[in-house]
Amino acid sequence: MRILYHHRTLANDGMSVHIAQIVAALERRGHHVRVLGPETNRTGGGSTATGTLGRLRGRLPGWFAELLEFGYNLKARRDLRHAVRDFQPDVIYERYNLFLLAGVWVSRTAGLPLLLEVNAPLKHERETYGALSLKRLAAWTEGQAWRRAEMVLPVSEALKGHVVAAGVGPSRISVIPNGIRPQDFAAIDRAAARRRFKLADALVFGFVGFVRPWHGLERVLQVLAGPDIPPEARLLIVGDGPARAALEQEAARLGITERLIFTGAVPHSEIPAYLAAFDVALQPDVTPYASPLKLFEYLAAGCAVLAPDRANIREIVEHERSALLFDPESASGFDRALRRMALEPELRQALGEAGRALIERRGYTWDENARRIEQLALERLPEGKTKETRVLQGAA
Repeated sequence: MRILYHHRTLANDGMSVHIAQIVAALERRGHHVRVLGPETNRTGGGSTATGTLGRLRGRLPGWFAELLEFGYNLKARRDLRHAVRDFQPDVIYERYNLFLLAGVWVSRTAGLPLLLEVNAPLKHERETYGALSLKRLAAWTEGQAWRRAEMVLPVSEALKGHVVAAGVGPSRISVIPNGIRPQDFAAIDRAAARRRFKLADALVFGFVGFVRPWHGLERVLQVLAGPDIPPEARLLIVGDGPARAALEQEAARLGITERLIFTGAVPHSEIPAYLAAFDVALQPDVTPYASPLKLFEYLAAGCAVLAPDRANIREIVEHERSALLFDPESASGFDRALRRMALEPELRQALGEAGRALIERRGYTWDENARRIEQLALERLPEGKTKETRVLQGAA
């Protein structure tokens, strides 16, 4: 099958990981995939195109920047039409972005099925957590994209509720969560990972990602400084971010500077090796519709997972069986769960083993996701046959 993968993603983070992994998994299944989207190469100074455009966008009035986003459809539609003519795809697979309708337009005129991957209700998200000026245009484009796609693929059941509320019939929705590649976690060396940071005998609480104030990781430091926590407990943060300075100041104030370790940013391909050092992996909070990539990676690495008790998290793990969940609305819920993880080694071991088994049992892998995408696409082709198959049969 020939798949034209279209996106408007510039970020060099979990979004780019998702794109790369899905494309690679589809190619492993023997499909021809052409990716069409903005360039994301780093500049000589190390900044990304996202950062450059973000700074530019910050200097513009919100309504004008959003009009430019909508105007991107002109370029995207032209590029898609050229790619359709040149590549002759069987299906268009698009990663949804706000104000983006080019995939819908071209799929209709070209008579191709459009599978639309949705990772967030972006109109709601930008209204709630950021800034959104052209709310009516955002609502209209989001509704058009979701309702006119052949299939909508949200990453969680919680997100599916947003799609249904926008008027998409359940028969045109298939939930496909994030995943992992098991081979990446098959040979991780726990001893080597712990030697790297001199953590051989430590109890390691770990976090992966871009550290922001709302993650609340200062609470981990406050618990670690308590009298009932083993003195060898450490907080290992694999990443960097705007909250780093405040965390380092809090560790100094508590007199536990040596218990906080930052690695700085690391390539995503190296994350499994760092996770091998964790005893407890932290997911401090999450939007109520996300399918957190780090959660699947934590489980695959055999870490005991601590996560908020939200509906989208309960879709993946079960409290006290494959993760320990805490009430995110309780001021003390996170602290109590941290102390329990610190003081119950049998619980940590049981959760880690169950989490790793969960990945295999439920098929939380990129290859399984690619298989499901393939099935959905084939069901929407004429007689379930690709163009190459129809040509060959016609010549026989």
